[in-house]
Amino acid sequence: MGSCDSCNSGNSGNSPECGGCSTEGGQTDISKANLSDDEKVKINMQRIAHKILVLSGKGGVGKSTVAVNLATALALQGRRVGLLDVDFHGPSIPTLLHLEGKRPEATENGLLPITIEGGMKVMSIGFLLQRPDDAVIWRGPLKIGAIKQLLGDVAWGDLDYLVIDFPPGTGDEPLTVAQTIPEADGAVVVTTPQDVSTIDVSKSVTFCRQLNIPVLGVVENMSGLICPHCSKLIDLFKQGGGEEMAKRMGVPFLGRIPLDPQIVQSSDEGRPFVYHHSNTEAAAAFQGIVEPLLDLR
Repeated sequence: MGSCDSCNSGNSGNSPECGGCSTEGGQTDISKANLSDDEKVKINMQRIAHKILVLSGKGGVGKSTVAVNLATALALQGRRVGLLDVDFHGPSIPTLLHLEGKRPEATENGLLPITIEGGMKVMSIGFLLQRPDDAVIWRGPLKIGAIKQLLGDVAWGDLDYLVIDFPPGTGDEPLTVAQTIPEADGAVVVTTPQDVSTIDVSKSVTFCRQLNIPVLGVVENMSGLICPHCSKLIDLFKQGGGEEMAKRMGVPFLGRIPLDPQIVQSSDEGRPFVYHHSNTEAAAAFQGIVEPLLDLR
């Protein structure tokens, strides 16, 4: 198997000249142009220890906010983390991390994800749009090709975790991502407590089972409102629906995240909530949800 001077010197993946040597028949990242999309994905994903899918069968449940804060909480534990946004029709990650207008640099080893404070690497289809309000009007084959490029042509390097923010539903895009990622550790399923949400989101659990993807657990988001004046919890959307659904579907329940006005403010400002409001009840809830993910083997 061939290797480059940077790898032999112990600097694999840390030198601009080196994307890291793969074990696939002596191929290095520089020769990826001769590989199929699926082969590129396989080589790229081999350098990532854990792949976590964040999904929901319904839009509007705060899935992207949960994905950003879970990824940030993992990074705060000293892990090397990447965050990938594959929601073509509503890419929220650039806004949630105040990265609007950023453009990934193209190199011979692939697109470089945007690296933010703390070292987390971020990639979103939103970085590739000319304007934030541009609509992605693509049919299935174009979406499938773009998803494989985001997985195979982005120079993620060596990561402990790649958190993937899925589009809502169980259609083409979620199916393609789920089937393309080899050996994903599993899915975190996000819901709100109301029946109208849990009924739809339970379909995501069935989706995972049909594709043999482990369900790491259910997160009940917007679970009660913390009053900014008296700090009491108000059952705005009620509580317990996500936990009941997890029990009914026979999957773990990871925890509930209360509605906190500071989450809304932080999201609008592009500042990860768990980093800037670490002493709040909601931040403690995120940290508790992350704990089982730290034990993945």
